Amino acid sequence: MRTRIGTQLIVGAGAATALTVGALSLWLLSAHRAALLAELQRSADQLSETVKSATLHDMLENRRDNIERQVGTIGHQQGIVAVRIYNKEGRIVFSSVKGEKGQAVDKRAEACYACHAENRPLERLPIPERARIFHAADGQSVLGIINPIHNQASCVNAGCHAHRPEDTVLGILDVTMSLTEVDRGIALSQHRILLAALLTVGLGALILWWLNRRLVVRPVEALAAATRRVADGDLTTRIPVSASHELGELARAFNEMTARLAEDQRQLTQAEKLASVGRLAAGVAHEINNPLTGVLTYSSLLLKRAPNDSELRSDLEVVVRETKRCREIVKGLLDFARQSPPHRLPTDLNEVVRRAVAIVTNQLALDRVSLSLDLAQDLPQLAADGNQLQQVVVNLLVNAADAIEHGGKIRIATRRASAQEAIEVVVEDSGRGIAGEHLSHIFEPFFSTKGTRGTGLGLAVTWGIVEGHGGTIDVASRVGEGSRFTVRLPLAAPGEGERR
Repeated sequence: MRTRIGTQLIVGAGAATALTVGALSLWLLSAHRAALLAELQRSADQLSETVKSATLHDMLENRRDNIERQVGTIGHQQGIVAVRIYNKEGRIVFSSVKGEKGQAVDKRAEACYACHAENRPLERLPIPERARIFHAADGQSVLGIINPIHNQASCVNAGCHAHRPEDTVLGILDVTMSLTEVDRGIALSQHRILLAALLTVGLGALILWWLNRRLVVRPVEALAAATRRVADGDLTTRIPVSASHELGELARAFNEMTARLAEDQRQLTQAEKLASVGRLAAGVAHEINNPLTGVLTYSSLLLKRAPNDSELRSDLEVVVRETKRCREIVKGLLDFARQSPPHRLPTDLNEVVRRAVAIVTNQLALDRVSLSLDLAQDLPQLAADGNQLQQVVVNLLVNAADAIEHGGKIRIATRRASAQEAIEVVVEDSGRGIAGEHLSHIFEPFFSTKGTRGTGLGLAVTWGIVEGHGGTIDVASRVGEGSRFTVRLPLAAPGEGERR
């Protein structure tokens, strides 16, 4: 059974949170109980000291009734279970519990164990060692604290019941207090902490679920859906990027991947089209070139013989003109079909541009198109076929001139590419521009926006030459504002960097 990663994350984080909160709760309860017991021990010790102080004079004067009355009064206060005074033989001489007076206890019992070690009473004991917790006969928890009654000079010199100076401890005052309220408070704290822990774990799980849904599940679902669309062939799929964490980087990488796949697919499709058209062009050109030459030859001879003012002459002029146009198309087909691998030599791109400009200067002057050059002076030479690159520049200049009606501007520039390992040629014109729906087709063979003035092969040939050099050609255009073609050529031949 498939389990979502978000569910596993929530369960794991919830378990970790529950363990952490549980451990913290146990520690808090233990600390709270220890604090309550410590406070109760201090209160019991203060009470025992108060009893000792209150009965001191009665003990010195042997007023037993007063001592017994005070012990009984204090022992019946709320929260106090019993107050007992033992003599040094371990016999109860005073007690707030009826019937206990005169009873003897084992020195190893709870009231005596802390003051006796190997039958020798200890001189002083800290409060924690004088306190003990046990269960009374009725089952309730009880805190007992013993307070040794030490021998003093007044006790030794008292006439009523003098003690020997070597007696260190004359008796023990034992105060026991109920822990019912403490246990009730701890139980209440346990319930509150348990409720707080459950709320913390639940709220934490809810927040984690929301964060997981927002930060993980939705981006992953969008990525999975986009991947399925790409697998179905939709390379226009894009994922909205709104985050700056790792999943946002993954979405950006996905978008870049699909964009490159789309571009590679476009180039492959273009290459397949060019190859198919090239094979077709070669066959068609060879088949029609010879009869077309015959038609042009005989029509030209007839045109020379025809009278100047005859109707036959005008018809023959149409035949000659259209035959020449067909011959140019055939020539373009042959050039397109005969595209060969570039013969690479060290080439000065600026010089290539100047030769191309010289070829089209007269045509641009006739159309009253102004041409400006912006050639970078620090360009390195590149390994390229100068004749093919000259054809690229000429095609782009002619294409720009055809896009301008009259009196427009063309700018051609060379520059180092931002990657510093390539050179760019930019041809800009102020012509009519290219509609957005046509931009993806302008490099296809026989596609033209010039009507009958174009064959639709110039940009296709240009694209083939640029690709053969391992470069790229990009176009940016807006209707009514002109177009900009950018040819990017690598300095080294493809694969040369790897061989180095």
